[in-house]
Amino acid sequence: MAERHRVLMVSDFFYPNFGGVENHIYYLSQCLLELGHKVVVMTHAYGNRSGVRYMTRGLKVYYIPWRPFFLQNTFPTIYGTLPIIRTILIREGISIVHGHQAFSTLCHEALMHARTMGYRVVFTDHSLYGFADVGSIHMNKVLQFTLADVSQAICVSHTSKENTVLRSGLPPEKVFVIPNAVDTAMFTPAPKRSRTDEIIIVVISRLVYRKGADLLVEVIPEVCRLYPHVRFIIGGDGPKRVRLEEMREKHFLQDRVEMLGAVPHARVRSVLISGHIFLNSSLTEAFCIAILEAASCGLLTVSTRVGGVPEVLPDDMIVLAKPDPLDMVHAIKKAISILPMIDPQEMHNRMKQLYDWHDVARRTESVYDRAMNCPDQTLLERLPRYLSCGSWAGKLFCLVMIIDFLLWCLLKVVQPAADIEAVPDSATTHHQSGLDFTDTILFPLDPIGSFLFWVYRKDQKLARRKPCRMTNNMSDTA
Repeated sequence: MAERHRVLMVSDFFYPNFGGVENHIYYLSQCLLELGHKVVVMTHAYGNRSGVRYMTRGLKVYYIPWRPFFLQNTFPTIYGTLPIIRTILIREGISIVHGHQAFSTLCHEALMHARTMGYRVVFTDHSLYGFADVGSIHMNKVLQFTLADVSQAICVSHTSKENTVLRSGLPPEKVFVIPNAVDTAMFTPAPKRSRTDEIIIVVISRLVYRKGADLLVEVIPEVCRLYPHVRFIIGGDGPKRVRLEEMREKHFLQDRVEMLGAVPHARVRSVLISGHIFLNSSLTEAFCIAILEAASCGLLTVSTRVGGVPEVLPDDMIVLAKPDPLDMVHAIKKAISILPMIDPQEMHNRMKQLYDWHDVARRTESVYDRAMNCPDQTLLERLPRYLSCGSWAGKLFCLVMIIDFLLWCLLKVVQPAADIEAVPDSATTHHQSGLDFTDTILFPLDPIGSFLFWVYRKDQKLARRKPCRMTNNMSDTA
């Protein structure tokens, strides 16, 4: 390895919350640690989980004292996170800041502050966005601002790359496609599948409009009418769950449609191996990790042909359909007809060859190398990039960056870098021993962070909280 990178992963989405972005950050961090790089994660506080926690292989996680405001996102403060981010960057000796997810407020602010301080930044986009609705227009302008000065960018599919380039105006040569992967050691087929005539179709998804929950409401009754031996298992929760329960009551399908509610990630495999077909009804998807997990468990997949989904699996492992109820029913018919030809173990072995988190880490490492080779630029050299973002927006973005630069200069006077204690790299070796250890709270980090953390703890009534015991694994307890 030519160079050892020191990476700060930043996103509003991380454990104990579960999802595709959370899994991506965790597994990528673990594989980068194996390659010898230093990796630290920064996210917002979850309930009473604040301060510093450690996970497998000594992965250090900073839960900064910001509470989620909307859909697990923190309230945008623009400059409020600068003191804490600066302190973390100096304490950990970070060289690259890697932000994840366009919808993450914390990601955008961290990348902005990091560029102000001269750090290399990499951004990974995990989702697809439109161009016409008000929310997408606003998000695309924010993304254009953030990526105007990004060192390199990563997308999880070629469709996602096209979408990101169009939305942000980023040069295509700065955007790399690195797909997600799956932990095939965790998602294995059932040792022996029960020999019954019953066919079980599994759905595991957030029950929201974007994930096609309304499509399920129309597809499930028709499939149950055509195939009396088909049963559905639906895992997940969300605002559309009520519609699915109403559908089940209306068509008297209580014995054929099982609603599990939210399924912890540790139980996903046990749900998948109980089925034969995995159904994905998303209306938009950059790259669906759930499809990889289902295929690794030996399930044949039926999915809508949207976004980057056609890039995920070979044609003989997935049946694609238009996001239309009739076409979805036709695809399920086709899947049922070819189901006897599917060998779960063979499918699992193919997934082991197709997707590997270690390969994702090595390709990401190459992106880091390219980012580090980007030339250093002063604020005056960077401002023209923000001016190109629009006639009025460009001027506003330049003003934001100038103010950020002035605040950074003020912080260097108030709290010089020499006064911030650096963390020795050897500190993580203790946590690789597999022993239990006590949660460590390292806030407040600076004078401003001190006040913010005092307010946070007072509001959360954490002053009397006892230290909690944590185990050295992925699902640590708070």
